[in-house]
Amino acid sequence: MSQIDDVLGERIRRTPLLTAEVEFRKSVRRFALKLEQNGRTGSVKDRTAVGLLRRLHSERPLLPGTVVIESTSGNLGLALAGILGALDCRFIAVIDPKTPRTTREALLHSGAEVILVDESDGRGGYLLSRLETVARLCAENPDYRWPDQYGNPASPDIHESTTGPEIVEQAGPALDAVYVPVSTGGTFAGIAAHLHKVRPDVAAVAVDLDGSVALGGDAGDRLLPGIGASRPSSFVRPGDYDRAVRVDGCEAIAVCRIVLEDLGLALGGSSGCTVRALLADLGRGLTTRLAVCLAADGGGKYLDTVYSDDWARRTGIHEDIELAGKRLRHEGLRFRWAQ
Repeated sequence: MSQIDDVLGERIRRTPLLTAEVEFRKSVRRFALKLEQNGRTGSVKDRTAVGLLRRLHSERPLLPGTVVIESTSGNLGLALAGILGALDCRFIAVIDPKTPRTTREALLHSGAEVILVDESDGRGGYLLSRLETVARLCAENPDYRWPDQYGNPASPDIHESTTGPEIVEQAGPALDAVYVPVSTGGTFAGIAAHLHKVRPDVAAVAVDLDGSVALGGDAGDRLLPGIGASRPSSFVRPGDYDRAVRVDGCEAIAVCRIVLEDLGLALGGSSGCTVRALLADLGRGLTTRLAVCLAADGGGKYLDTVYSDDWARRTGIHEDIELAGKRLRHEGLRFRWAQ
């Protein structure tokens, strides 16, 4: 077995599925959180990185000294940096101001070179500007390798073969809905493909953020990294999801804070979006036996944003978050671990 096989083989860890109960509008429902924060670098992007680099290596070996460059909001960068460092390759992460400070520091600590793109793309984020930077640097440096998490089919493929099967096995026959945040769309597309093949009775729910055009709609400012995009997903088409739910960023942050208060668990912003989407469906009378919310990462990276009142005040959203939290509590929102 080659060095890269050894490195990639140990990178994907089976992550836990924890069951809880949510009380909302006088109804109580069981749901589960698929905690990808238990992966090696703390996010679902550990899996994506393995798929992308396995494909890249099959096309041309990733020899020591190879330079790999990728646009990232943070999590994929951390995953790529860990693998490429173990292979004695060089990694360049193209990030933007919304990348959490702790993630930037972790990237530098891992040995990655970090390029900060601070020019907005005019569509509520920095994605298109990051991609322009990657394209320019690749044109100037023909030896650079770009995994292309936005269009490489290896991204959905790895989630079809790992994440989807884990969810189905862990949740069991009671499973009837899976909520997945959409950014590039690779994670959702892979999970949905597995569900359609082996559990067509389970609803694949795509979760997007206000201001995102990942699933269509109008572009606007987006509060949270790791969910949403400035351009449509290359992987997700309307027929791939049973329904799509768009979430308000302030409400997702309020949900993150309520989950922390009730369960003692800090979720990342995109994870809060999936739980908020579940609440929206429950509020519309869509009942479930057991819904799974993919928690793409944990809240540790977001203590100075999602969980910070100072950040919320500086951003001008503190009152909106407080009002959203009070409104949800008034509607009876409570979480507790299932017995």
